[in-house]
Amino acid sequence: MGNEGKRDKLWTKNDKIFLGMLIPVLILFFCFNTLPLLKGFYYGLTNYKGYGDFDMVGLRNFKDLFTDLRVGKSYLFTFKYAVVMTIAVNVISLILALGLNREIRGKSALRGIYFVPNILGGLVVGYIFSFVFTYILPAVGEATGIGFLQNSMLASTKTAWLAIVIVGAWQGIAMNTIIYISGLQTVPAEVYEAGMIDGVSGWKKFWNLTFPLILPFFTINLVLCMKNALMVFDQIMSLTKGGPSQSTESISYLIYNNGMSGGQFGFQSANAFVFFVVIVVISFLQMKFLGGKEEQL
Repeated sequence: MGNEGKRDKLWTKNDKIFLGMLIPVLILFFCFNTLPLLKGFYYGLTNYKGYGDFDMVGLRNFKDLFTDLRVGKSYLFTFKYAVVMTIAVNVISLILALGLNREIRGKSALRGIYFVPNILGGLVVGYIFSFVFTYILPAVGEATGIGFLQNSMLASTKTAWLAIVIVGAWQGIAMNTIIYISGLQTVPAEVYEAGMIDGVSGWKKFWNLTFPLILPFFTINLVLCMKNALMVFDQIMSLTKGGPSQSTESISYLIYNNGMSGGQFGFQSANAFVFFVVIVVISFLQMKFLGGKEEQL
């Protein structure tokens, strides 16, 4: 009885510690995530301009989202950017991880150097690249006679989105590479030894041995990269501000710009809520599909 009483007291103490850690986290999550989401949905049911009085309009804002050409254009651009960004970042990150996972001199130093872009703020990186695209690359193009570099990439509707992809990828590759390296280090050496006995090498070695074992890390990178790309804002704000001719206007930038200063607070609140649902659905489908692949392997 004495030992059982001590165990009961121990569990009670542990429960109190657990609740003491959990409750503040839940309160913060509710205040900074759930509550703004609920308020956003509420304002999406109104014609609130961001100031003054407002009236309830029901689901009118949500219906108007599907007929607004500017909103539709911003969704198309955001999806295009997210798909290209996700593919580019994961391909380059995986190649870098495979190279840096080998025994080479200064491996630790290299890992520290290429992780620097991830530490820098998105706006800072964007303004630096804005100077590069506007002044440095055109000067290089003039000096070398390379035609496509003589004009700023940010000034053309055909190349501005590509410049944003370059900046976003340059900054996003670092974290993905770290995750892939962590995954590669979990692959047992015995797997490669068995593959060598069977004569597996090159591409087959990667596809049949390495990739199936790092698929959980691939899933994490794919979901996080897609989510971050869909929410692109800093690069748009610092490089193009949605231009030229609104060709690079992402959903996040449209919500911020028209909601805060365009008198569409209620309408863009509805847009923000729908965008949240879209991101959740896409992330869920990714996890469902890739999780199924993991189970098959």
